[in-house]
Amino acid sequence: MSEYCVVVAEGARARFFTLERPDLPELEGGPDLMEHLSLANPRHRAHDSKVYADARSGRNRTPGGQGHAYDEHRDGHDAEMEHRFARDIARQLDGLARSNGTRRVILCAEKRMLGFLRNGLPELPGVEIREVQKDLAKLGPRELQEHLARDGLLPRRRPPAGPGS
Repeated sequence: MSEYCVVVAEGARARFFTLERPDLPELEGGPDLMEHLSLANPRHRAHDSKVYADARSGRNRTPGGQGHAYDEHRDGHDAEMEHRFARDIARQLDGLARSNGTRRVILCAEKRMLGFLRNGLPELPGVEIREVQKDLAKLGPRELQEHLARDGLLPRRRPPAGPGS
C-alpha cells in the first residue's frame, strides 16, 4: 500500500509512480518513488505524413497564383487523440489508486493535458488530488521526487543512517 501516487503525463507518454517506504529505512533510506507503469500514445508525436494522408496544410494555390486558406481540422483531431489518451491515463490511475490504498494523487502535466486529465478523472472518494502544471516527463524518479518535495507535495527522501548513528 502506498499513500502517494504520482502521474507524470504529456501528449506522447504517461508514467505512474507510487511512493514506497523501504523495509529497513535505517539501512536503505527512503521513501522512494517507484515507477509501476508507462503508457505511450504513438499517434501524438507521429510526423504529419504518418498520421495524415496528405501532409500539406494551411494554404492552397490556384493556377492563377491566388492562394486561399483551408482548414483541415487537424488541431481538432490532435485534441481528440490527446483526450482519448487522457481517458486511458485516468483509467489506469483509477485502478492503481484503488488497488494501492492511495490517499494522495499528484498529477504533473502541461496545461492542455492537465485539462484533459482533470475532465476524465473518475470519482476517487477520500483521495486528495493535487495538480502540478509543468511537464516533468523527462525527469527520473529521484529528480521527480526532489522536485515535488521542494514544492511540499511529497516527503523528502532520507539517506540511510551512517555507521554509528
